Amino acid sequence: MNEVILNVDVSPFVDALAAVVGEANVLTQLDDVAAYVQDWTSAYHSSALAVVRPKTTSEVSKIVGLCSAENIAIVPQGGRTGLCGGGVPINGQPSVVVSLTRMNAVRSFDVAGRTVVAEAGTVLEALHAEAENNDLIFPLVFGAKGSCTIGGNLATNAGGSNVLRYGNARELCLGVEAVMPDGTVINTMTGLRKDNTGYDLKDLLIGAEGTLGIITAAVFKLFPMPTARSTAFLSVGELDDAITVLNRLQDHTGGCVEAFEFMPKPAVDVICKVFPDIRTPLDTPAENGILVEVASSRPHDAKVMEDGSICLELEVMELLSVLMEEGVVLDAMLAQSEQQRADLWKMRESILEAITEAGPAYHLDISLPLSQIACFVGEMDAKMAKLGFQPLTVGHLGDGNLHYALSAAEGRDWEELPLDTAKEMVFTLLTELNGSFSAEHGIGQSKLDVMRKLKEATQIAVMRQIKTVLDPKNIMNPGKLIPTE
Repeated sequence: MNEVILNVDVSPFVDALAAVVGEANVLTQLDDVAAYVQDWTSAYHSSALAVVRPKTTSEVSKIVGLCSAENIAIVPQGGRTGLCGGGVPINGQPSVVVSLTRMNAVRSFDVAGRTVVAEAGTVLEALHAEAENNDLIFPLVFGAKGSCTIGGNLATNAGGSNVLRYGNARELCLGVEAVMPDGTVINTMTGLRKDNTGYDLKDLLIGAEGTLGIITAAVFKLFPMPTARSTAFLSVGELDDAITVLNRLQDHTGGCVEAFEFMPKPAVDVICKVFPDIRTPLDTPAENGILVEVASSRPHDAKVMEDGSICLELEVMELLSVLMEEGVVLDAMLAQSEQQRADLWKMRESILEAITEAGPAYHLDISLPLSQIACFVGEMDAKMAKLGFQPLTVGHLGDGNLHYALSAAEGRDWEELPLDTAKEMVFTLLTELNGSFSAEHGIGQSKLDVMRKLKEATQIAVMRQIKTVLDPKNIMNPGKLIPTE
C-alpha cells in the first residue's frame, strides 16, 4: 500500500474544504481539534490538518475527492466512543477527520415494512426513541447508546446485550449508502430482505472500520415493541449451569430470551465499591451471577393474572422454581417494578466505568463457543490469580462474548505484574478453544499486533488485496484493522 505523502500547501486545501461545508464546519485550531484526535480511553493521541463536519452525502463525496486528489488520509468519525483507537488519526500521517455528527437525520420510516432509514451521525438512543414513537423497537443496545452513532456501530459491527435474540449491527442492517475512497457514492438501500444480485457490498463495508469507505446512511430492520418483560438476577453454582438455564429458558419461552449477562462477584463488588448507590441484588452475593431478561409482544404473555403479575413473569417464575429445586439455580431476584429493572441494568451498564475508576486494567473483548466458556473462565482465572491479577469479567454470555478485564489483585502493584505473560496465556487458551480475540469492539490500532499473530495469514492477505483494489492510495483510515506486512 502506498504511504500518504503531503504535497500541498495546507491553507488552499483547508479553503477548499471550507468551500464545501462552510468555514464554521472546518476546525483547524488546536483547542477545537483536540477532542477529535483522542479516543475515549485516552490511550491514543494524534493530530489532524482539520476536522470537517459535512451535512450531506454529497459533501462527504466532495471532501473525499479533495483528499484523494492530494493523497491526504481520511479518518471517519462518529460519537468517539470506540475503545481500540479506530476513530483517531495515526501519528506521523497528514490526516483529515470527517466527523459525521451533523448527518443525524432519520430520512424515512416504514411502519408497514418495519424499516427505518437513518444517517450515520444519528445517535443510537435517538433511533431507539424514533422507533418507540411508532410502537416498534430498534434492538441494538449497549452502554454507550446515549453518545455513539449508528455509523460507528456499523463500522465496528457493534453488538451489545440483545445480540442473543436480534444479532449484531450487521444482522440488523438491510442496506447502506457509502462514499468510496475515490469519492463515488454507492447506494444499496432498497430495504429488501432478499436481493441476490452480486457481491453484498454492505457486508463488506460493515465491520471494515472505515478502511474501505464511509457509511453515510443505512436502512435498518425494526421489531415489535415488547408488551411483556421479565427481568431477573440469578445465582448459579457453576458456570456450566448458566448455559443450562439459558437453554431451558429459551425452550420454555419460545426463544424470547433477549439478554443473558454474566456478572460474577468480583465485577459486582467493584461496581458497588465505585458506585455506593448500587446494591447487590441478592442477600447472598452470587459467585456466578446472571442478569436475564425475557421479552414478548404476544398478547397472551402480557395477560394480567389475579395476583397482578403478568403471564410471562409467572411462566419465568415457574421455571426458575423448578431449576432451584433441581439445584441448577441457587437464588433468584425477579424485578417487581420498572425501577427494579432499571436498577439491574444500571448495575450492568456501569461496569466499564467502574473498572476504569477502580485502577489500571487491561481489557480483553473475546468470544468463545458456549460449550467452552466455563473451561476458559475456570482455567484462566486460576492462572491469572497465580500471576497476581484479579480478573474482572462480565459478558454477553448468551452469545459467547466475554469482556475479560485484568486488574491488580489486592496488595499487588500493577506496574510489577507480568502483563505480557498473562496476555500470552489468554490468547493461547483462546486459540485452543476456537475463540476470537475481538468480539464486538473492533481492531482499530490496539489489536493490530494480535491480529498479525493470531489471524490466519491467508485471510489477512485477502483483506490486503481488497483494501489495495478499493483504496490504492491507502487514504481511508490507514493504520487500522489490517496489520502491515
